[in-house]
Amino acid sequence: MVFFRKILLVALCGFYASVSYAALTIEITEGIESALPVAVVPFAASGAPVDISSVVNADLERSGYFKMLAEQYMSSRPSSAQEVNFKEWQTLAQNYLVVGQVHNNGGQYDVQFQLLDVYKGGQLLGYKMASSGSDLRRTAHHISDLIFEKLTGKKGVFSGRIAYITSDRQGRQSTHRLQVADADGFNPQTIASSVEPLMSPSWSPDGSRIAYVSFEKKTAAIYIQTLATGQRERVAEFRGINGAPSWSPDGTRLALTLSKDGSPDIYVLNLSSRSVTKLTKSYAIDTEPVWSPDGSSIVFTSDRGGKPQLYITPSQGGQEKRLTFSGDYNARASFSPDGRSIAMVHGNGGSYRIAVMDMGSRSINVLTSGPADESPSFAPNGSMILYASKKGGTGFLSAVSIDGKMKQRLAFNGGEVREPAWSP
Repeated sequence: MVFFRKILLVALCGFYASVSYAALTIEITEGIESALPVAVVPFAASGAPVDISSVVNADLERSGYFKMLAEQYMSSRPSSAQEVNFKEWQTLAQNYLVVGQVHNNGGQYDVQFQLLDVYKGGQLLGYKMASSGSDLRRTAHHISDLIFEKLTGKKGVFSGRIAYITSDRQGRQSTHRLQVADADGFNPQTIASSVEPLMSPSWSPDGSRIAYVSFEKKTAAIYIQTLATGQRERVAEFRGINGAPSWSPDGTRLALTLSKDGSPDIYVLNLSSRSVTKLTKSYAIDTEPVWSPDGSSIVFTSDRGGKPQLYITPSQGGQEKRLTFSGDYNARASFSPDGRSIAMVHGNGGSYRIAVMDMGSRSINVLTSGPADESPSFAPNGSMILYASKKGGTGFLSAVSIDGKMKQRLAFNGGEVREPAWSP
């Protein structure tokens, strides 16, 4: 209960810890024992500004599904299937091989790659694509997505982006930043900056806009910002709390927390008419709404039963039902893309961990060890959950697979980060 009140205070009343702004780095802390051996041979390239094969290798290794062969153990450097001696790679115990070429055509680049089955001696995948120099990293991530999907049957998420909040303290003043970066931490961009707190970033369904809370005018307001142009508009600035925006699946509405009528309740804001509809009516704290993928329901956190638990209500209004009963704390829900599971912060005895609840059976599977994990966000393919954590007083991001077997840590060098949100 204390943790819930503390989180509400942080999210809605403007307190924010001092954190630093630095480059994001990612490391695997636990991988999958059955990881497939894959070799990505350095692509034959002529003056390309990005080492595509290195990016692809890092993407696949970071997924935890593959055991990558280090370059120093490669006995040859083929760049096409015709140059491959498959027995050589069988001797190296590699299941799959990626080869490719990058050709410079006067500032434009032709990128070609092939995914080969080492033991069958054939091609599984092959593409040729054009790219500008500035888009070569994006092209590399696209190649990683194609390979990942072919070998696992799941869509890749390497081309996606993540949003998060950082702050930089100089003297008595902190500058808070809403950042957006590639899924591997590269190309961080500052979307908004303020000496007052920024929080609760939420992606629009098409990934083109972000809603967030800003205290830049000393009171909470909700803004929507278009990433391509930087244009933004203030969509909610009612008396009291304006917090926790969440986009509807069709992108026409926001669910949010308002206290304009007294206690914090869940409302739905129509972005065209700017009208608001009140969904919950409780003297308790109702907050952290999130839409189901089909748009029919909204799950939210409430302490109306004495302790924070998850509840569900029809998005058009109706009867509210309690979802969680296991543990003394369940909050900050995030739906899986297929709507079958909900990630949440699950607390017992003062330890807060990330868990997943099956919406059919209502069974809960705890994925992380805590003790201060929060803000879960599902990857767009549903295979991973991004979340914030803290160790030794330092905040960082982590990711865990939905079976708990693969874990990553995403850290800022010498800094802290919180409130992650994975783009659609």
